[in-house]
Amino acid sequence: MALTLPLGGRRATAAALTAALLVPLAACSGGDDGNAPAGNAELTVLAAASLTDAFKTAGAAYEKAHPGTKLSFSFAGSQELVAQVSQGSPADVLVTADTKSMDKVKADTGTPVVIATNRLVIATGEGNPHEVDDLKDLGDPKLKVVLAAPEVPAGKYSRQILEKEGIAVKPVSQEPNVRAVLGKVELGEADAGLVYRTDAASAADKVDAVEIPDDRNAVASYPAATLKDSENAGAAAAFVTWLTSAEGQKILRDAGFQKP
Repeated sequence: MALTLPLGGRRATAAALTAALLVPLAACSGGDDGNAPAGNAELTVLAAASLTDAFKTAGAAYEKAHPGTKLSFSFAGSQELVAQVSQGSPADVLVTADTKSMDKVKADTGTPVVIATNRLVIATGEGNPHEVDDLKDLGDPKLKVVLAAPEVPAGKYSRQILEKEGIAVKPVSQEPNVRAVLGKVELGEADAGLVYRTDAASAADKVDAVEIPDDRNAVASYPAATLKDSENAGAAAAFVTWLTSAEGQKILRDAGFQKP
């Protein structure tokens, strides 16, 4: 599906950046007037990498229920999405994996609404070959541990819980988003990594997930907001509202996300 967005002002300066990152969904039938009302528009949604699977499902369901609306997603670490918004990348909706990232661009967004929460687990290779069963095991210098980078929400949450437990971890790599952490464990390039529960569930046939008790865990909140520079303000607001609806929430719950 080709995505054509009207450009103008600060949006035009960064169009190529977002276009290169877009993950298009097959579009349902309908018009493609970029300035059309909520029922007939093309939307670009910038979303945290951990939402990849859930939002692909949500996008297909939304397009089916709203003929004429076409969705394209750009998935990345929240810090990257915030940078895109700050640079004026053309988009309509922003969804991050923490409220602090959203707060950094509050001048560019409408009022955010938290659509879901998530928690961390320890991802290990299939069958847990190194017998990791607790956070303290990640402090073993013989264990190759990978974490999301400190500026990534998952990286912040990971360090938060490790510091609370007094566990010193020297990661073999620090990744730009949580899906990259998962990928390292899947490929056997790391023995363990801290990822969201939903990420581990998406690769259940390739990794094992070691649960972290809630009282030792961190809660990740996912705020969604429209972007003030959107050329499709009505359609963008409608999609954000739908994410809080029974249908949108069921898709998120089915993917393993928890209630806001």
